[in-house]
Amino acid sequence: MAMTSLLGLGALRRLPVESRPLIRPGTVPAGIVHIGLGAFFRAHQAVYTEAALAAAGGDWGIVGVAPRSTSVVEALASQDQLYSVTSLSANDAQTRVVGALAASHVAALDPARVVALLADPAIRVVTLTVTEKGYRLDPATGRLLSDQALDADLAGDRPPTTVPGMLVQGLLARARADAGPIAIVSCDNLPANGRRVQGMLDAAFARAGHDDTWVRANVRCPGTMVDRIVPASTSATLSLAAAALGVVDQVALSGEPYMQWVIEDDFPGGRPAWEAAGAVLTSDAGPWERLKLRSLNGVHSAMAYLGALAGRSTIAEAFEMPGLAEAMRLFVAEDVAPSFTPPAGVSVVSYGASVLSRFANPAILHRTTQIAMDGSQKLPQRVLETISDRRSAGAVPRWGALVVAAWMRYCRGVADDGSTLGLDDPLADTIRAAIKAAPATPEGLAGALFGLTAVFPPSLAQDEVVRSLVVEWLTEFEKHGVESTLAGVS
Repeated sequence: MAMTSLLGLGALRRLPVESRPLIRPGTVPAGIVHIGLGAFFRAHQAVYTEAALAAAGGDWGIVGVAPRSTSVVEALASQDQLYSVTSLSANDAQTRVVGALAASHVAALDPARVVALLADPAIRVVTLTVTEKGYRLDPATGRLLSDQALDADLAGDRPPTTVPGMLVQGLLARARADAGPIAIVSCDNLPANGRRVQGMLDAAFARAGHDDTWVRANVRCPGTMVDRIVPASTSATLSLAAAALGVVDQVALSGEPYMQWVIEDDFPGGRPAWEAAGAVLTSDAGPWERLKLRSLNGVHSAMAYLGALAGRSTIAEAFEMPGLAEAMRLFVAEDVAPSFTPPAGVSVVSYGASVLSRFANPAILHRTTQIAMDGSQKLPQRVLETISDRRSAGAVPRWGALVVAAWMRYCRGVADDGSTLGLDDPLADTIRAAIKAAPATPEGLAGALFGLTAVFPPSLAQDEVVRSLVVEWLTEFEKHGVESTLAGVS
């Protein structure tokens, strides 16, 4: 069959029945604005919302907003806001078209439209996946940063270009219109993401000198925990979707079958019946967040650094390295599990075992270098908080130190075989300068990077137990390489 037609409403009747969307775009009024039109949102929150609408109804279609990129919005427009997600396991692939999007826009092309959307009384929920950098928060302190673009947005002299600016200007417009209460919901892997967004808004309103009385009375920022592995799409992703659908999807996605969404139930303007789609509604997402950040994201980062150093291009390939899975099991059992109180009825060790099973899925081609990005921002909540909590209890976090050592060695930008590893990190220049100025020894590398106060709190940077553990691992890497070092783990 020739596959030249783009996915769209005209192609729906030609889709396999099992692949058709649960709702059709244009049939459900918009009630949600989502900022950050990336792959994870489209394979996670949009999927949950479509399933909730199919199960319980409601006027909760989603208007997607890409901050800057036009490519996805243009493709979605040509496909009547439809796209597909293929769930991949080792022996199966199931492709489904998603119809939750009512519209999509590019904020940079028409920021006034985004402000107007946030002021629309029909919109009662704003969700965000803009990565840690999008919130303009200092990763170490959580305080609102100051830069020219943000300061101009808060002054209100121009249409907004930053996410905090969009939210502040949108909420001011909503207050002027008395358009009703609204929830601002972060779906990014930030520690205490709801409280951080609330703090961001408080700081932004204060810096701009705006009265926030209406905002305090009408805006809530519930916390969340999100989970699904969604690798970057490739030509193989598009080909797989085309073969399953019989039509072409320019923005097809793939992901693992597993997905989870934990949401604090604090929505003053109402919400979709996400629980009907399998989401967990709770009064406190904190224990779930710590479970995922420490047991899943921490392990994911560790495998990315170690795998990339050993020349493994994907997480599944890294999993096959002798000793790596055992090191990660020990990391979870001996360092992570004792470091916090998990959700009631949840075993951290069992959860960690399920995580490793998911990471072993050979169908998910999650690149190690992709997971290794932005390590200076991810490491504190994924690994360093575990280490700090174990040190407070008098423990010796050997496996947490392994992860820190792997990140430090990765920051050198050279794999064990001499090939180059790109350092994609907000602090890349600072990291490179620190390493260049230090002796080219394990002690020199550790000393240089422990000196990064934006990454390491002083209590940890000056902890001789932690420093010596990290230097020991770095010394082993220097002598034997990562793969041989891990092969000796027991």
